[in-house]
Amino acid sequence: MKTNQHVTVVGAGLAGCTLARILAESGIAVTVHESREHIGGNCHDSRCRQTGVMIHRYGPHIFHTDRPEVYAFLERFTQFTDYRHRVRTVANGQVWPLPVNMLTLNQFWGTALSPQQARERLDTLRAPTQEAPEHLEAQALQLMGVDLYQLFFKGYTQKQWGRAATSLPASILRRLPFRFNYDDRYFQQARQGIPDKGYTQMALRMLEHPLITLRLNSPVTPLQMQDAGRKSHLFWTGPLDSFFDYEAGRLPYRTLDFEEFTAQGDFQGCAVMNYSDEDVPWTRITEHKHFMPDEHHEQTVCWREFSREAQPEDIPYYPVQQTLDDPLLKHYLKRAEETENVTFIGRLATFRYQDMDAVIWDAMQVAQRFIAGEKLTFPDSRA
Repeated sequence: MKTNQHVTVVGAGLAGCTLARILAESGIAVTVHESREHIGGNCHDSRCRQTGVMIHRYGPHIFHTDRPEVYAFLERFTQFTDYRHRVRTVANGQVWPLPVNMLTLNQFWGTALSPQQARERLDTLRAPTQEAPEHLEAQALQLMGVDLYQLFFKGYTQKQWGRAATSLPASILRRLPFRFNYDDRYFQQARQGIPDKGYTQMALRMLEHPLITLRLNSPVTPLQMQDAGRKSHLFWTGPLDSFFDYEAGRLPYRTLDFEEFTAQGDFQGCAVMNYSDEDVPWTRITEHKHFMPDEHHEQTVCWREFSREAQPEDIPYYPVQQTLDDPLLKHYLKRAEETENVTFIGRLATFRYQDMDAVIWDAMQVAQRFIAGEKLTFPDSRA
């Protein structure tokens, strides 16, 4: 066990909390700086004072994983509900089940086809296969043809990213499931759920260790970061470009605005309802109480969600998908590789869209390798 060693972690989201806990348990003292007034990062949740409903303050977060090591680690700090995420979408005046499955297809075509018949019909509608679709729209047309793509995905995608689908990488659509059965669960991982006391309480328990010092409302400047890196190893989970004080410009992010309203009873009957039509300005409505199906509340809290380009004062949510060959991203990745005694980890610091379990897995691997004497600039999964 290491002793008399100290490291600095910037950010108390899932990556920072995981790093801090594992390092502290190995005997390393950790100081965690968090610029916001709360822990948990964008997974932060809290109770609505008026209704008692648990609110996902930065939009819906549903944990799902096939990594038993990640689940076992988190189970030390929380119990998970058996919530299974199911999404519906409003398109062309109707409600449809998503992801696209046999119910969606038969509803769309007005048929009662078998899976094989549906595959055969879809084969007649798909665009000719190319080896590597150049953009999201080409990927969609190969997967599902024009009509399904235009109804469910084109408008929603362009609202979410603020860009034409022809300018977005095909990899975005590859994340979305498309099924020839009647399974309407959004995720199929073996372990799913939501912390029964919320993500914030889970994060709090992760940081409850005598070798962890938490400093909230503690933003750090680039100069302070460099100083921390000279004194002890620094784990940076904030935006990659902010570490270098935006010297070459800002990497593009999307941010979210939420319009909250309350109602009596049940507003929409599910946790998340997407809105695919491009002329509807919001992308989805979240009804938070459905994330805790065992709880009962007379009132309900809903959030309409609007996506837009992030400005300097905004909280960054989604890195605008780019390739590693993008000149601006390439600049910051090179600068990071040249920076000694600093590890960049997490969605913002690696400028990637990652699921929660992938963030935690990266942090677990980086922490163990640091304890073993290795020092990484990025997690292995960065490539």
